[in-house]
Amino acid sequence: MLRFLFLTLILTFSVPVALSKNEAIEPLLQRLDSKRAPPSVQEAAARGVLKRLLPTHLSSFQFKIVSKDVCGGDSCFMINNHNKSSQNGPEIIISGTTAVEIASGLHWYLKYWCGAHVSWDKTGGIQTASVPEPGSLPLLKDEGLKIKRPVPWNYYQNVVTSSYSYVWWDWGRWEKEVDWMALQGVNLPLAFTGQEAIWQKVFKDFNISSEDLNNFFGGPAFLAWARMGNLHGWGGPLSQNWLEQQLVLQKQIISRMMELGMTPVLPSFSGNVPAALTKIFPSAKITRLGDWNTVDSDPRWCCTYLLDPSDPLFVEIGEAFIKKQIKEYGDVTDIYNCDTFNENSPPTSDPAYISTLGAAVYKGISKGDKDAVWLMQGWLFYSDSSFWKPPQMKALLHSVPLGKMIVLDLFADVKPIWKTSFQFYGTPYIWCMLHNFGGNIEMYGTLDSISSGPVDARVSANSTMVGVGMCMEGIEHNPVVYELMSEMAFRDEKVEVLEWLVSYSHRRYGKAVHQVDAAWEILYHTIYNCADGIADHNHDYIVMFPDWDPSTNSSISNNQKKIYFLPHGNRRYLLHKKLSDMPQPHLWYPTEDVIKALQLFLAGGKNLAGSLTYRYDLVDLTRQVLSKLANQVYVKAVTSFQNKNIDDLHFHSNKFLQLIKDIDVLLASDDNFLVGTWLESAKKLAVNPSEKKQYEWNARTQVTMWFDTNATTQSKLHDYANKFWSGILESYYLPRASSYFSHLSESLRQNKKFKLIEWRKQWILQSNKWQEGNELYPVKAKGDALAIAQALYEKYFAK
Repeated sequence: MLRFLFLTLILTFSVPVALSKNEAIEPLLQRLDSKRAPPSVQEAAARGVLKRLLPTHLSSFQFKIVSKDVCGGDSCFMINNHNKSSQNGPEIIISGTTAVEIASGLHWYLKYWCGAHVSWDKTGGIQTASVPEPGSLPLLKDEGLKIKRPVPWNYYQNVVTSSYSYVWWDWGRWEKEVDWMALQGVNLPLAFTGQEAIWQKVFKDFNISSEDLNNFFGGPAFLAWARMGNLHGWGGPLSQNWLEQQLVLQKQIISRMMELGMTPVLPSFSGNVPAALTKIFPSAKITRLGDWNTVDSDPRWCCTYLLDPSDPLFVEIGEAFIKKQIKEYGDVTDIYNCDTFNENSPPTSDPAYISTLGAAVYKGISKGDKDAVWLMQGWLFYSDSSFWKPPQMKALLHSVPLGKMIVLDLFADVKPIWKTSFQFYGTPYIWCMLHNFGGNIEMYGTLDSISSGPVDARVSANSTMVGVGMCMEGIEHNPVVYELMSEMAFRDEKVEVLEWLVSYSHRRYGKAVHQVDAAWEILYHTIYNCADGIADHNHDYIVMFPDWDPSTNSSISNNQKKIYFLPHGNRRYLLHKKLSDMPQPHLWYPTEDVIKALQLFLAGGKNLAGSLTYRYDLVDLTRQVLSKLANQVYVKAVTSFQNKNIDDLHFHSNKFLQLIKDIDVLLASDDNFLVGTWLESAKKLAVNPSEKKQYEWNARTQVTMWFDTNATTQSKLHDYANKFWSGILESYYLPRASSYFSHLSESLRQNKKFKLIEWRKQWILQSNKWQEGNELYPVKAKGDALAIAQALYEKYFAK
């Protein structure tokens, strides 16, 4: 049935869309093609993906690398029936211009002909029970299927994903991720692992010792920000074990990427240098940057050093770094990432100066690789738009020859820059979905935007779009969003999302369940269609508890609410925004609709017993609903305090605390929501007790305080990387809320001012103790998720 659904419900691929080739990148594409592994290597790599995904069907498929000429000069995959000559021979032939295209074709066939589903293990994993036995695979129509990429690239990762998601991975986990990339059609991934080992070798040639680098590199969980020059030394130092271990891992990652025909994007020099360089080169133009989110500008980790791109030493170091990477990895790419100006504006807005700086940055890359192309995150054009006005933006983008820079329109799913920048003033760009901040766990999406935005950008007048991309800060959540976004790399028309979701639901759970289909229709119109333009970062009160004094505000009452009418499909609904100092969680949908979706999801549960994908989605949806309820309860508790009603304060605060406990029990019922997994993966990489203690502190600190504190001030980044994980709710978020409410109650009992500073002192000490702790947390689920979710629904919502 699904193979027929595919032909009718999604898109027609036979209708060509007039596209002008982007001549600027044609020479680059040809060079990258010449670097690819031989066809036999790529075909073997694709078979490796199949063997790990579906070992029972290894003999059912034949894979073949074909020339781009077969697809009119583009990248493509083709799926055809095999002319069977024996009972046990191949049934389906999948051809592609690279192994990534073959893997993408395999995934497409398994989805739309066999009803299978692939997601990250931590979001429920794969569903292949629906795939027929070998010898019985569904056939295609005689002409088969050919799908071309409408744009050359499918980019993947953010420069901070390496810290929020990949930091504790070994090769076993990385191998799964590279397989996932190939199946999703990713052909342009960042490859940032292990670069500190390269830097150690480079800086040694500039007379900087390993000891000099101890306060330069950040700790494992904070390397992304040390690389960007936001901080230094925090969570460090890095041991030689770590450096060597990560370099070995990077070589494994790059080797597999190359075997699959991917183009890895390597790092380059952005100007961030160790303090020791100022003494070795006293006349170099090195400035100390200002504070980035510390509480006291502590020089141990604040205020890094930046070498001016106009200094000849900049080009020397940049060239040395590129050449050292080529020596270690081979000639694997011509594309290098550099974000010198990310959250770090140039000292003057003079366009001529900015142009000179840009040219100098590029020179530092191109001296190491004469064919180099600079890949730059376009985040600065959004986050610092007051500085990057059209003259400054154009000066930077035109500071290198056309075709030598590619820009990531990083936040195009919500705040597209291409629309307001004359398509980046002629510079090739990649339409990216940002979606996630800090690796937070929050059901959220902009499905209408990602199902149409890339198509609108590509067919717009004078389009310079050359790819699509996924640039989330953290992964392993919201699998529906990433599956649809991945498909946009192969879709030349907009997707009818509601119809696509019906197919998605059937594939994800392996069968059609009408209550679940109805639930997904509600989720599409609510959670997964945010259109308010607000960047989603989970500020729910449980995980980002407000650090404020509610007694400084007058009572929150109805006449203090401002009412916003937001478009919502063919409906409009109310959003109440309190006009007070109280932090506001993001809410873009009517909560009662999503409670109805949960009711339907639960009703379909008896038909999906044993489905890990259903269990993950059920736990996540129940968590989402309860968390939003907790936000409302928190407001009632604070209002009770402001009204000096101690009985109501006790009632609502106790309900808030009980919700934390209940959500912890819920999350404990699925293996993918456990803090123990995160902590154990960190400790597993350690080779001695000292490293074990350091890595665990890094892991605990990143998901809680994040950065430095003092006795009376929480980190400015506290809870930025908050997580809804069982274990951390009970041991960290619960005591925090409990102590806060205790102080509120004491204030009312004694008729005294709320002692915010006293609470902060107490909480910071508690947090420090948790960060330095080593208590063990479960790594295996316990409890019946469906029974727990049903009981919680009845407890809080049944009326």
